[in-house]
Amino acid sequence: MAVSGCGISGGAQSPPEGEGRTFYVSPTGDNSNPGTWDKPWATPGYASRQLQPGDTLVILSGRYILSRYDADIIIPPSGTHESWITIKGEEGNKPVLAGRNNLPTAIDLSGCKYVRIENLEITSDDQVSGSSRYFRDGIEILGSPARHIVLKDLYIHHLDEFGMNFQDVEDLQILNCCLEYCGFGAIGGPVGRAGGWRNVLIKGCTFSYSGHYYQGIIDNPNNPYDRPDGLGIEPSEGPIEIADSVAEHNKGDGLDSKAKNTYIHNCIVANNSCDGIKLWGGGSKVENCLIYGTGDGVGSASPWAGIVIDQVDQQNARFEIVNTTLHDNPRREAYMMYVQYPPSNTPITLIMRNTIIAGGQGILYIGDAVNFTAEHNLFYRPGEDVQVYANGRNYTASQIESGELGPGNISRDPLFISPAWGTTGDYHLQEGSPAIDHGTSTGAPSVDLEYKPRPQGAEYDIGAYER
Repeated sequence: MAVSGCGISGGAQSPPEGEGRTFYVSPTGDNSNPGTWDKPWATPGYASRQLQPGDTLVILSGRYILSRYDADIIIPPSGTHESWITIKGEEGNKPVLAGRNNLPTAIDLSGCKYVRIENLEITSDDQVSGSSRYFRDGIEILGSPARHIVLKDLYIHHLDEFGMNFQDVEDLQILNCCLEYCGFGAIGGPVGRAGGWRNVLIKGCTFSYSGHYYQGIIDNPNNPYDRPDGLGIEPSEGPIEIADSVAEHNKGDGLDSKAKNTYIHNCIVANNSCDGIKLWGGGSKVENCLIYGTGDGVGSASPWAGIVIDQVDQQNARFEIVNTTLHDNPRREAYMMYVQYPPSNTPITLIMRNTIIAGGQGILYIGDAVNFTAEHNLFYRPGEDVQVYANGRNYTASQIESGELGPGNISRDPLFISPAWGTTGDYHLQEGSPAIDHGTSTGAPSVDLEYKPRPQGAEYDIGAYER
């Protein structure tokens, strides 16, 4: 099953460690020491500046206060292809880097290469109050591009700005990390000046409660950032892969990628205040994902939708949505999903297969400039006749069932086990669901969201879960 919460595990393997020296930091150490196990250094910032390619810095268990600019910021040198720099928490413990005094970041990797950071907790210092507790970013890559970076097993939370604030980075792995309660968003950053994000893998992570904390206060109304996303990537060439991750209860979008060649799969995007998944760049695909709870329990008129593909200015950009489940709530007066809504009129291609779009008040809206292929999907707008607008016209339930929108499409209640809105739902299919054995093998993944093999029955099921 896709991961949920911050007790997460898994992820790809880090590059092998070099054969350099190993140094240590301890809250009881002294920076005049040689940095050995029995005579460790005292502060991670000082220790990081003593490293050379191939070295490993082990931060021993304890709490480290970061308050001085820039002496307390971890700023490592670059490693090499053969000899990475490694900074990690002591095995079996997760040392805490607690920031205060409006320090801009705990770790600055701007311009770094061949560096990995592992097994650390980064947060604001809750032992002080008022402006002393202000602390901005967890990790920064700003100004100078970084390359060949691994961030693994990190818990970053209760910060005023971003958990990870990245501008230009190439060959980045973010593995098994939990980021929550970050004022400006879990992961984001300014528009790139040197290609943005390229060759990025994000796997086994959780991005939650963005915008629900700012300057020591939960749901601070003075947060100047109006839509903090779980993850927001600015225009880039990519490729970006986001896998086995959860984005939930963010005050902005769950996953918002303006990067081309974004591949989001085996993810749960639930109960975000704004859009669920938003794609802007061609060559992007959503597969084996569950998206529900748009609005996070707040109804009435809304501009947000569970899936958005919009403002695409790349001619003939191609998008795919495969074996995905999207559920909405009729109390939200909004589209369940929309693609190239006017004035967006750049021609693009969208292929949708084996996908459920159900439960909302509004239709599925596909703009007139979209070359839309729909095969073996389930569209269900309860109590309404018109289900989809596409190809310049409306499609009713009976027209969908008769094949006018494409082969194998149906319009019936999918019979989820326990749909929800603002809380946790169960979107496995009940026995007798019309989505069972009604999908197509064409372009379908060999496993479902929980990595159960497809098909389990005579044919592939529609949606993220194979019964």
